[in-house]
Amino acid sequence: MRIIGIDPGIAIVGYGIIDDNGGKFKVLDYGAITTPVGAEKSLRLKDVYDGINSLIEKYRPDVMAIEELFFNKNAKTVITIGEARGVAILAAVNCGIQVFEYTPLQVKQSVVGYGRAEKKQVQNMVKAILRLDEIPKPDDVADALAVALCHSNSNILNAKLGSLK
Repeated sequence: MRIIGIDPGIAIVGYGIIDDNGGKFKVLDYGAITTPVGAEKSLRLKDVYDGINSLIEKYRPDVMAIEELFFNKNAKTVITIGEARGVAILAAVNCGIQVFEYTPLQVKQSVVGYGRAEKKQVQNMVKAILRLDEIPKPDDVADALAVALCHSNSNILNAKLGSLK
């Protein structure tokens, strides 16, 4: 299964694309889609949409795993990130790709084994699990790979639970 993991944002959208062959991972690509600070928000959202579309066209993922929003005291920030998240989801849906959403707590629990893990712990586990030479930068990129791993782990768990029925 090919998974594109997304850590949504308006300035930086982290992405990670992995192949999961029964828990054996191959990293195809990871990085960030960036938008110009100070540009009109609608143009930044278009950049996010176009960037996600480009990745989907190039890698043809089977599913998208995207991080859900966490509570932030700044409502304007939450709304803007929500809009960027929405265009990422729309890009996937428009390409016929199923979208799975995970909370930060679920991602940390899945990758580290502890839902309140520190960001550095998540980054180190992403590096170790995917056998990377270094921690992906910026943080959004490591987070996106963690979301992809979370989906893989969730998928494996669901398959095992389904076989118990």
